[in-house]
Amino acid sequence: MVGALAGSLLLLVLSMLFSWPVATGGGVTAAEQEREAAFEAPTGSCLDWTPPDGQDIKIVDCARPHLFEVTSTVDITADHPENAPVPDTATWQEIAETKCTPGATTYLGGKLDPFGKYTVNALKPSDTQWADGDRKLRCGVQTVAPSGALTPNEGTAARSDQSDVHTPGTCLALVDQKIGDPIDCAEEHAFEIVGNVDLAAAFPADYPTEDQQTEKAVELCNQVSAAYTGGADLAAKKLTLYSDTLKPESWAAGSRKVDCKVGAKLPGGGGLAPITNSVRGADVPAPSTTAPTSTTEPPPGG
Repeated sequence: MVGALAGSLLLLVLSMLFSWPVATGGGVTAAEQEREAAFEAPTGSCLDWTPPDGQDIKIVDCARPHLFEVTSTVDITADHPENAPVPDTATWQEIAETKCTPGATTYLGGKLDPFGKYTVNALKPSDTQWADGDRKLRCGVQTVAPSGALTPNEGTAARSDQSDVHTPGTCLALVDQKIGDPIDCAEEHAFEIVGNVDLAAAFPADYPTEDQQTEKAVELCNQVSAAYTGGADLAAKKLTLYSDTLKPESWAAGSRKVDCKVGAKLPGGGGLAPITNSVRGADVPAPSTTAPTSTTEPPPGG
């Protein structure tokens, strides 16, 4: 049991490892038992922990917020036999992507949106376990913010839409003219998500061009925005309604939903202006006219 506790988590996007603690005398505590159970969790299990070290990792009900959902177990002994060196971080990333993506795709119903909500990841053996011959990976999916930070999910990925959309009311940071992580709307931000729309009914067959998507999405987003803001006049506040678009690979995987979001352009159209507070309610914000140091404007679409 003690040996089973010595695992670590490979975070692909962060390139960061943390070691699972090993019990040292006095018996195995309840927390250590939870960690052991988490590392041995079967397919379909959801795991949660407190970043960054994950010392409290445990299995939770998938209906509760969680950071990892197990999709398969893979043994890599054939490629890394006895006495093989411990892979470095870059190699672990490659192993996890190569070995875990097929199982994750199967788990998600046979399709994985490469630009969608979920990122493939893996729990791996510690160096000590590796030296003892353990070559087992616990593969799974997570959601990741632009900075690489993990964001919690609720519900099982196996039955979820893979569209990369946000909960209405989410505000996204503006970092050097790039879209950042979710942030409190009271702070300066790039966009506020006012809702999501489904393009499936408008385009029931072949993939629509991005121009076709944008035209239809803006039409639908106008209705969503009016309901969200209580009919606020965005133009009078120098705010603009944007919509994301879907790539062909996302469409082929079954994703059909996009975000509707409100942002503002800097004077002259040279980038995005930071806005403060929510567009919802009476206190609709006006954008800042202060230009950031970078002037490269990101595309408003996804």
